[in-house]
Amino acid sequence: MIERGTPQGVTKAQGANVTDTVATNDPQSRAATQAATGPLKGVRIVEFAGIGPGPFACMMLADMGAEVVTLDRVGAKKNLKSIAGRGRKVVELDLKDKASIAQALDLLANADALIEGFRPGVMERLGLGPDVVLARNPRLVYGRMTGWGQSGPLASAAGHDINYISITGALAAIGNRDKPVPPLNLVGDFGGGALYVVVGVLAALIEAGKSGKGQVVDAAMCDGAASLMSMFFDMTAMGRWREQRESNMLDGGAHFYGVYECKDGKFISIGSIEPQFYALLRKLAGLTDADFDAQMDAKGWPSLKDKLNKVFKTKTRDEWTAIMEGSDVCFAPILTMSEATKHPHMVARKVFIERHGVTQPAPAPRFSRTPSAARDAASADIGEITGAWSGGR
Repeated sequence: MIERGTPQGVTKAQGANVTDTVATNDPQSRAATQAATGPLKGVRIVEFAGIGPGPFACMMLADMGAEVVTLDRVGAKKNLKSIAGRGRKVVELDLKDKASIAQALDLLANADALIEGFRPGVMERLGLGPDVVLARNPRLVYGRMTGWGQSGPLASAAGHDINYISITGALAAIGNRDKPVPPLNLVGDFGGGALYVVVGVLAALIEAGKSGKGQVVDAAMCDGAASLMSMFFDMTAMGRWREQRESNMLDGGAHFYGVYECKDGKFISIGSIEPQFYALLRKLAGLTDADFDAQMDAKGWPSLKDKLNKVFKTKTRDEWTAIMEGSDVCFAPILTMSEATKHPHMVARKVFIERHGVTQPAPAPRFSRTPSAARDAASADIGEITGAWSGGR
């Protein structure tokens, strides 16, 4: 994610009506056209539109029942059916216009939380910085998500996920011996960014409910990605982790924890760490060679990986799946996204839903009494929302 600069302004959206939500025939997402039911029902959040992890964070909050109002620049022509944009009321607003800023402040006066992902200083220049907003609404939780954070020598620099995880030690630890391999943008944008701002905002909301005071949540992707590396810093301190890729148990170095190609060119994964799981792997894969006895001898891992490579290439991925899936080997076929939606376990748990003809992940996590729902987004008029919010709960 590159943090956006000052939003582009056009004209105010006035007199717009809330559009009807689009009905769906999918029983899993039928609640999309209904009122919020999740544990955050009644929580009011204002999102300043961004890209990547910001919308994803607000998607999670909306799925869990929060009323999320997204302030977007006029003419953005947001796709109201996008996955990350689901569950919102979208208002187009010119944030370079003083009257529009006043409207935003009126809306925030009755909000519970704000989430923005601009570079440090942008909200202040707009007249919407924490000092101004919290003076108007002292209970507000002000969530700020950036790559580098609100302070530090890189705070004002542009960047993307790959850069944020580079300085944390995370990217250096992922990949093969030859070079690091970017793990999509899961570690920085979504793991270290979106999830941490959600946790931070929810924690601050709980505290505000006790103290009556809001606060700023500074969620930096480099901070979050570093936090995700906690176990590996711990293992390093204990002398159980080497700073050399494919030399450790969990980075592809061990023969019993890794990815293997099959006869048909497809892949499987095994994670047979515990002795009993490793014994079952040996049994089902026919690993009778005595060299496999020394499971934890790292010096033998390269040669044992070579032997396992040959073994797994004797059968197709589906053949190995028929032999090992569901057992305590700790096995799974490596599926593409389209294949994942059809896997029996994913189907049984309804992990994926279909909305508007688009297959997408269902809300997570799950709640036994107040279920989340993937609700539709809709265009809205800021005056109507402000009026409703100012009227109490």
